[in-house]
Amino acid sequence: MTFREINSKMVEAPVVPGRRLFSQRGAMLAYRGDVAFTPNIQGGQGGLMSMIGRRVAGEATPLMTVEGNGTVLFGHGGHHVHVIEMTGDTLYVEADRLLAFEGTLQQGTMFMGSQGGVMGLVRGQATGQGLFTTTLQGHGSVAVMAHGGVFEVPVTPQRPVHVDPQAYVAHHGDIRNKLSTAMGWREMVGRGSGEGFQLELSGNGTVYVQASEEKL
Repeated sequence: MTFREINSKMVEAPVVPGRRLFSQRGAMLAYRGDVAFTPNIQGGQGGLMSMIGRRVAGEATPLMTVEGNGTVLFGHGGHHVHVIEMTGDTLYVEADRLLAFEGTLQQGTMFMGSQGGVMGLVRGQATGQGLFTTTLQGHGSVAVMAHGGVFEVPVTPQRPVHVDPQAYVAHHGDIRNKLSTAMGWREMVGRGSGEGFQLELSGNGTVYVQASEEKL
């Protein structure tokens, strides 16, 4: 089962008996066939801890479980949609940028401080991004949202990538992230994203960046 991009702001997803999809609430634009949509208070495939992580991250609305036999068109708020095909590794994606994903993927929640140390904790306060990032692991399709489209930037051991935290969408691969700044602690207070804050990603993988700093 593979998601198909209809245009830059809409994706088509097949729904087959015995396999579920999960989507952000309000993401369904249209559907064909016998398809049912129900709120998922467990937070997708990740169970209770995934739900808790999403709540702490400020994501108040539950995911929707999509089941049946048919086809669904997903989109949200006129945002650009980008499809990522998972082949067994782990995708880290901001919860508010997650549009829909296949139920074959195991969902979890990662505390950003676990990779970024103290500076990872500062990230959520300084940029408005969540301290928690959703993880999706396994094989299947994921549709993410962004302002102005998404482009993929390779990360290699010889060439780390610095991203504005509010332009960050997702990443996968063997990558470590940390928030860095050229400012002193006093200067950081009250500042947002931009040249003062940079999310540094090093290792080997891919980071997905949106073409705008505007928050969803």
